[in-house]
Amino acid sequence: MARPFITCLFFLLSFIFITPSNAASYNVVSFGAKSGGRIDSTSAFLKAWAAACRSTTAATMYVPKGSFLVKAAVFKGPCKKKIMIRIDGTIVAPDYRSMGNSGYWILFIKVDRVSIFGGTLDAKGSAYWACRRSGKSCPVGARSITFNWASDIVVSGLTSINSQLSHLVINSCKNVAVRNVKIIAPDQSPNTDGIHVQGSTGVTITGSTIGTGDDCISIGPGTRNLWMEHVKCGPGHGISIGSLGKDKNEDGVQNVTVANSVFVGSDNGVRIKTWARASNSFVTNVVFRNLIMTRVQYPIIVDQNYCPNNQGCPNQSSGVKVSQVTYKNIKGTSRSQAAMVFNCSSSNPCRGIRLQDINLTYMNKAATSTCNYVKGTRSGVVVPKSCV
Repeated sequence: MARPFITCLFFLLSFIFITPSNAASYNVVSFGAKSGGRIDSTSAFLKAWAAACRSTTAATMYVPKGSFLVKAAVFKGPCKKKIMIRIDGTIVAPDYRSMGNSGYWILFIKVDRVSIFGGTLDAKGSAYWACRRSGKSCPVGARSITFNWASDIVVSGLTSINSQLSHLVINSCKNVAVRNVKIIAPDQSPNTDGIHVQGSTGVTITGSTIGTGDDCISIGPGTRNLWMEHVKCGPGHGISIGSLGKDKNEDGVQNVTVANSVFVGSDNGVRIKTWARASNSFVTNVVFRNLIMTRVQYPIIVDQNYCPNNQGCPNQSSGVKVSQVTYKNIKGTSRSQAAMVFNCSSSNPCRGIRLQDINLTYMNKAATSTCNYVKGTRSGVVVPKSCV
């Protein structure tokens, strides 16, 4: 996949990072935030944001060293100038029961030219997961940090720990750079996707380490021009396009690249997953290249027969059209004998699948591949023997 938007990204980064010497600075402590992680500092954070947002010069919102308790908070734009949020401390979430059913913890809406540097978000999700496991009535849960309808965003050097649900959500955004983030949750924590991208264009995710109980990166409908490179994934469910096709009228995914990345102990490597039901969605122009798999359950998998609990989709086939997907220079070890699985739609077979220089083994011997309703080509040495 071409990288025309990377050049634009360098311009974006220089535009955001160069902060003039007369930039205004707003320390959350000056607005009443208290360190220690016990006293509610939500109001102080919102006041500091409001001051930065109305500043007539570029502004910095500063979170110093220490632990600051922040409840569900919405940081709204548009703002007058660009804003840098520099975090040297840790922002901690309250008890999950006080978060309500909003679905978010830290939410940015309609902001542009905002950059976040450093810091740690500790959502303390274990109590929420325990509630879910108990079968009791629980809140819907909260995503740790979400950007809705935002543009020209940078998230750099942030650590996110134990989100109740997804850690970082990028929804309906343009030009977002995520780099050198660290995302951590136990491998059995439910629905703790590392990064979820949906309805967005021009997103890059680089130099990041993600280990969770769900997808390292999940890619939802309406995603275009997504570049992921130098990502370490595991534990988790891999990097997944989907699930797509839950709704009949649903936008597709196109121009996605995963390159120069490593998967360790994950359930999947690179996956495309669609519901087995009628839909006009699609996946096209996808490249997976230069990837290393270490003890991955299914290094390469396309599953177009997703039908949880056999509800709403039995005896149907997926309407999602999967085409022009390239797998190149992918090597390593599989925990299952079936290292390559193409379980495509009977009514819309996968087309334009390209396999080049694949070497995946199972217990020091050749693995196998499985193909249903797939058309494509292979070149170079492909192990296991390709059924494409």
